[in-house]
Amino acid sequence: MSMHEDERGRAESPADLAPRGRVLDEIRTPRAAAIAGIAFAVLLGAVVILMYLALPGTGGRSTWITDAERRGRVTLATQLTPYAGIAFLWFIGVIRSRLGHREDKLFATAFLGSGLLFVAMLFAASADVGALLALYDGPDSVSPEYVRQVGAVSTALLTTFGIRMAAVFTMVVTNLGRRTGIVPRWLVAVGFVVALVLLLAPPRTVWAVLLFPLWVVLLSLHLLVTSFRPEPATA
Repeated sequence: MSMHEDERGRAESPADLAPRGRVLDEIRTPRAAAIAGIAFAVLLGAVVILMYLALPGTGGRSTWITDAERRGRVTLATQLTPYAGIAFLWFIGVIRSRLGHREDKLFATAFLGSGLLFVAMLFAASADVGALLALYDGPDSVSPEYVRQVGAVSTALLTTFGIRMAAVFTMVVTNLGRRTGIVPRWLVAVGFVVALVLLLAPPRTVWAVLLFPLWVVLLSLHLLVTSFRPEPATA
């Protein structure tokens, strides 16, 4: 057998490429974006609530680590965080794929940059707390000052810097959705209000962080509902 014949044998036929093309088209659909957005919102909401229930906002901010139940909540939150980030990256990718050539370069840069920075800060905050849990080996293994420092850094990363990036992401996606007609007017208004609150919320405002996954859920549900509507016939 010649080399050219061998190459032709290894080449994929159109019949082999068709299923792959269908799979690629399927993961780029609005339904895929909706599933990713809902998964991210549920996971991030669970992470924030678990952290809020485990870490005291005032008082003994270093005593939580000696409580096995609180440590378990924080451990579960750190374990869920990577999956929330993965779902959010998938959400970003599908949204960009749907915008296609209509995506403005200026807004595309802000959209992608703010989304990636939000995920990076979310991961950094979770890794900071996860490192503390890995070092904990009894009440005397870590100092109270170190526990308070880790809590302060993680909270600042998420509630001071992270939500600002979430505000930029919300504002850009809302504006792109308005310009392309993907997002209805009521959701445009909600998006701008959420972005403004996230941008101006005081530091350490935990409840403000929950507005971001709530907006993602609303946007994802809209995409999911519209994905079942029949497309208008074209001439």
